[in-house]
Amino acid sequence: MKIEIGEAFPEYFRPLYPEEFELFSHFETTAGIPSVLFAITTWKANGLPNICFHAWSCFHGDKTAFFAVMGNLYQHTHTYANILRDGCFGINFLPASCYGRLADTIRRNGYDDDEFAAAGFGLSSAKTISAPLIDEAFINMECTLEDVRDLSGAGMTAMVTGRVRHVSVDEKYARGYELRCGGDGFMLLVPAPQDLTTGEPGRSAIANLDIKFFD
Repeated sequence: MKIEIGEAFPEYFRPLYPEEFELFSHFETTAGIPSVLFAITTWKANGLPNICFHAWSCFHGDKTAFFAVMGNLYQHTHTYANILRDGCFGINFLPASCYGRLADTIRRNGYDDDEFAAAGFGLSSAKTISAPLIDEAFINMECTLEDVRDLSGAGMTAMVTGRVRHVSVDEKYARGYELRCGGDGFMLLVPAPQDLTTGEPGRSAIANLDIKFFD
């Protein structure tokens, strides 16, 4: 038997925090689909560096181009405005040991905050675009803005697609799976899964990859 959840909000679902279902679809907690966590880096209009701790994205392309497709980017944020203004952004993959520092950039994200300093990250300049990059990241991507779409039409979030122009990889991570997929590798967000029988909320989790077999 399967539990069926439709577009109408299930009235027995309880939020983990008051605004949860004002921000997110109930399908997010129904499915609880993991996605990779990373930091989007841009310059604010006042010249200070900005960090946006983000997930809800995928990375793919073909022989002609590679794209970062970032879903659920809120339109009221500095990051969204910066990307539209400058037409570019950095993507930085960091290990779970940096989670607390990245979370600090959520709490200290005012217009006059240097978010690299708030998190204690080193800053380097991108090679092909005008964006700051995080030194501690094991992979940095440099992207130019390709497309912006408000999929829901509600004016809340946007899907922002960037064309990857350059990638830098820490030499220690340049030899296969071991570091990229272990405790010091890609960090995943597992959205809080709702208990679909009682409606009780769950807690979001941070996870690493665990390779089971090779294709």
